Amino acid sequence: MNTTPGAAKVLLPLMLVFSLFFLWGMANNLNDILITHFKKLFTLSDFRAGLVQSAFYTGYFVFSIPAALWMKRFGYKAAVVFGLLLYGVGAFMFYPAADLREYSLFLLALFVIASGLAFLETSANPLIVAMGDPATAERRLNFAQSFNPFGCLAGIYIGREFIFSGHEPTAEELSAMSDVQLEQFYSTEAQAVQMPYLVLGVVVILWALLVLLVRFPRIATQRSQESYGGWADYRTLLRNGHFMFGVTAQFFYVGAQVCVWSFLIRYGQEAIPGTGEKTLASYLMASLALFMLGRFVSTALMSRFRAAWLMWLYASINVLLCAYAIVQPGYSGFLALVATSFFMSLMFPTIFALSVKNLGSLAKAGSSLVVMAIVGGAVLTACMGLLSDHSSVHIAVIVPLICFVVIATFASQRDRLALVGQPVVQGD
Repeated sequence: MNTTPGAAKVLLPLMLVFSLFFLWGMANNLNDILITHFKKLFTLSDFRAGLVQSAFYTGYFVFSIPAALWMKRFGYKAAVVFGLLLYGVGAFMFYPAADLREYSLFLLALFVIASGLAFLETSANPLIVAMGDPATAERRLNFAQSFNPFGCLAGIYIGREFIFSGHEPTAEELSAMSDVQLEQFYSTEAQAVQMPYLVLGVVVILWALLVLLVRFPRIATQRSQESYGGWADYRTLLRNGHFMFGVTAQFFYVGAQVCVWSFLIRYGQEAIPGTGEKTLASYLMASLALFMLGRFVSTALMSRFRAAWLMWLYASINVLLCAYAIVQPGYSGFLALVATSFFMSLMFPTIFALSVKNLGSLAKAGSSLVVMAIVGGAVLTACMGLLSDHSSVHIAVIVPLICFVVIATFASQRDRLALVGQPVVQGD
């Protein structure tokens, strides 16, 4: 497991693993565009529009454990290839869904895409952790995750330029249209998603073939040497209180991230009336640029500060920024919500690394449970949409605020453990 191949032999496989972070970032953040697009196309409430994320992140929840069992039986590389194939199939499903103009089919396609991403994240994250010194696992994973925001930005850019039409008729303008005009409007809006997802599907399938053909180091291809029992690992982990707190923290982190990015455009529509969807998408891109910058800054800061302490500081700042967005629901509140992305940047990889390192033979099962926690994006985004429908979107920001409180508590606990030198291991 700790065999270190020559740099030349591992360079191309490492580049391919890093690229996965880009590819799933693109899929994740195209959803933020789809929420606004489908809300217009299907005339949805905030709750029903939020089902885009619910369908997507439920795929992670359902397939994370199967992905871990697959990975334990066939190795990391096999999980990556299979995940990419599922991702591509889900992207191709957008074409018939747009032709039929059926919201439920779009949700099914998103579920299939996320099922593939569950395989990718369950395999790529622990593979990065395993490929080096456990003492620097947080920094290494933060560096790998730094490629994710490039994909996020690409997703928002593609959505802004190729999915958003910029045509946002009011209810009065829609009612004044003839049946023929309405049909043409809705047909054009539906078909806008076809070409971007068709191209994405082709790219992902080709990438799966490339991964299949490239020779990876043994750690990525070997099957587990432990007896193939699987479920005993999960029973052990479920009794590990420190580890399960990490799973809980990841649930709330992903919920916070998805809530903020999913409803940022919606918040802007309320906070800055009359601002168009393309302009607000540019603010979302700026938010993701801050997220990307935060990844690199945080990776550098971790060489001087404890990772858990830094995460506590970031989470505490985001509690204050969310509180401001709630009490000042104007342009300044909107900018505060944009700024939270910088401080979210280190949270996913740091929670992941703090949760799975020192788990030894339980690392694969542990990584699948941490990835399962991504279902927080399904549950909490729906909660935020429901609260927004019954109050307003700025009041609904209380949902990510609560999430950041939980993350700060987790970070504080892990920092105390680090100070006393207590590892979080299998026997906890």
